[in-house]
Amino acid sequence: MSKSILILKGSPRINGNSAVLADQIFAGAKKAGAEVESVYLSGLEINPCDACDACQESQEGCIVQDEMQSLYPKLKGADVIVIASPIYYFTITAQIKTFIDRWYALESDHGSALRGKELAIALVYGDTDVYTSGGINAIHTFESIARYIGLKISGMVYGTAEHPGDVEKQPELITKAYQLGETLAV
Repeated sequence: MSKSILILKGSPRINGNSAVLADQIFAGAKKAGAEVESVYLSGLEINPCDACDACQESQEGCIVQDEMQSLYPKLKGADVIVIASPIYYFTITAQIKTFIDRWYALESDHGSALRGKELAIALVYGDTDVYTSGGINAIHTFESIARYIGLKISGMVYGTAEHPGDVEKQPELITKAYQLGETLAV
């Protein structure tokens, strides 16, 4: 049985560097036989969590009617969730953070509906180092989220890419992303 992989692109740039890595992960996973879907978050209307707690009181899910409603079933149905983000001002983009905040609606007294799934991460940053760029802050955020929810981090790919097209000039980084996709598929 093939794995179902959901890739979330969090850059405001449709063809940005993190999107290029996400596309390589997609290609590697697809070639290895996975069922893969990619979603570009910046084009969707996803409102912030307003902490109304209706999702916790009724267990009916989030009552905010926006495009996040179409993503909840995709998240629940995926075996692997891949999040791709550039580093904006020392962490993930607002699009990714808003999306993740809405995962609160997937929690119940029994834990998260995402518990036991795999998580993979693709990051790019403008500095030359994962620490000085803030990339490490994003990694720590994902590690904390995974630990809290009960996700298994199955892989990461990250590197320097300050200007549009910089990732495409780094064949080793492109290959790592493709190979991550292949690995996630099995």
